Amino acid sequence: MATCPPYPTRPPTRTHTHTHPHWWQRPWVRYGALITLLALSGLVILALVREQTGTQGFLVGLGLAVLPVPLLMAAFRWLDRVEPGPWRNLLFCFAWGACAAALIAIVANSFATRWIATATADPAGADTLGATVIAPVVEESAKAAAVLLVFLFRRRDFTGIVDGVVIAGVTATGFAFTENILYLGNAFGTDQLTGDSGIASVTAATFFVRIVMSPFAHPLFTVLTGIGFGLAALSAGRHRLRRALLPLAGLLLAMGVHALWNGSAAFGEYGFFAVYGAFMVPSFGLLTWLVIWTRQRELGTVRAELPVYVMAGWLAPTEPYALGSMRARRIARRHASRHAGKEAARAVAQYEAYATSLAFLRQRGRRGRAGADFAVRERELLDALWHRREVARPALDYAARATAPPVPVAARTWPHPYGAAYGSAYGPGHPAAAPTPYPAPAAYTPYHPYSPPSHYRP
Repeated sequence: MATCPPYPTRPPTRTHTHTHPHWWQRPWVRYGALITLLALSGLVILALVREQTGTQGFLVGLGLAVLPVPLLMAAFRWLDRVEPGPWRNLLFCFAWGACAAALIAIVANSFATRWIATATADPAGADTLGATVIAPVVEESAKAAAVLLVFLFRRRDFTGIVDGVVIAGVTATGFAFTENILYLGNAFGTDQLTGDSGIASVTAATFFVRIVMSPFAHPLFTVLTGIGFGLAALSAGRHRLRRALLPLAGLLLAMGVHALWNGSAAFGEYGFFAVYGAFMVPSFGLLTWLVIWTRQRELGTVRAELPVYVMAGWLAPTEPYALGSMRARRIARRHASRHAGKEAARAVAQYEAYATSLAFLRQRGRRGRAGADFAVRERELLDALWHRREVARPALDYAARATAPPVPVAARTWPHPYGAAYGSAYGPGHPAAAPTPYPAPAAYTPYHPYSPPSHYRP
């Protein structure tokens, strides 16, 4: 166990004054306020939807609307497997979409449509204008708020396009879930009044259009906003105007595509199918290709950035290859679980996540986009890897040998370059002092082939 803190600290002096944060700045206050807001929104949206659909309609809509949710969540989680974000972010995004964003949309859309109908004395025109203009602006703005909050307050978890796609997609999945309950519940109520049932019913038609044909519609719209935020996260700190305009451009594009989708019924009898076949399906295919291509580039970044830590003695020679292959990662976790149990598999998964974050951090530093806390964050990640190495290294070594042909590598002895300084840095009895099958890293000094961390601009 390390006896020193993860980064150098200065002892307190008599002149140092510690100011306690205000009560509203404490984490439990912010978390409590956020949970309360989402819970109240959920209760209100539940009451509104039940009032419009009735109890039976609500239950039918809930049972049908939940069907695509696990598939969409699994798809977005699969995209996020290279550097998986914390579950709390995804839970927040889904809850925001299903509760807060849906409540904002129902209230604002209803108010705007009624105001237009009263002002123009044209209810039909007001409904069309509300669906094609008001709804896209309100709904996409409400969903984008969740992406903005994660971007601002969980910046460490928001590093690129894939993160933006996952966060935006999960938010839109929650929003579509609530909206589908409303539409399917109303359709069931209509069938109860008309006596229709089976394939010819309104419920069946609504289910086919919203659940079978276009479960990806809302995620597709909001993903455009997420891509804008992801590109902003990749932009250098000096490009402030670009970082502000990219999310706005993504949001405007999402609104435009949403308006085209909602207005497709106004293009004639086959307008919906024309927009669906000529625009929605190709757009969905293009965005799917983009995020998978980005995911593969992230794996390439892992393979390209980690070898420098092999040379410094922090990683084993086979680890960059194994960590840059999703198949090898999966084999490593299974191998650890089979031989040492679920806790070992969890440690391997954490090791893979920390190593991936380390590779992305180093890439940002090499491109001049690392923050002032680069050295602190690098040290935290290396320390986390070091304390999991006993379980993770054998599993990753096995996975590397199982997924790649053997390549003869000349063994090299890594002499300790710092001698007793290493012991003074970590304290006597640190596990690194014991003989290991891999070279022990030197006393921690950030390994930079470029300028020191103070050179980086946020």
